[in-house]
Amino acid sequence: MAQPKLTGLAHLVLRVRDLDSSVDFYTRVLGLEVTSRAGTRMAFLSAPVDNGKSHELGLLGLGPDLPPNEQNRVGLYHFAWQLNSIEELEAFHQHLLDEGAAIVGYGDHGISIGIYFIDPDANEIEVFYELPADQWPANGRRFDGHFPLPFNVERTAAG
Repeated sequence: MAQPKLTGLAHLVLRVRDLDSSVDFYTRVLGLEVTSRAGTRMAFLSAPVDNGKSHELGLLGLGPDLPPNEQNRVGLYHFAWQLNSIEELEAFHQHLLDEGAAIVGYGDHGISIGIYFIDPDANEIEVFYELPADQWPANGRRFDGHFPLPFNVERTAAG
């Protein structure tokens, strides 16, 4: 029997300490919309575009007494949200600064460039812009080299 072909990543669920605080962060800082709730323990969010998905992010509130995520542990490193242009990424960078978000780094991945920041539970998030596929290197080495477009932001001390 042939292996079934996946169509993409549908959603991600994060365990958080304070559900309401996390919902506030993801709606205010990332601009996500709450699509549904399941009682007082779960919230489901999605990007504000008609993508046909019920949600892309689930938040599971576990309570305030749990420790935050630890940086050097096995498990999720970060997850990423994509923007449509370098100009949108530059504007998003300013939005992060205006919101007082904790920017922890910047990544140049050859065909993409991203900004890394953390949520209230120290989950790391990337927002990035990626070149269209027809601009990727012909040699297949997508992540070698440097992003070819200017990224006009003043990088913070943490990044």
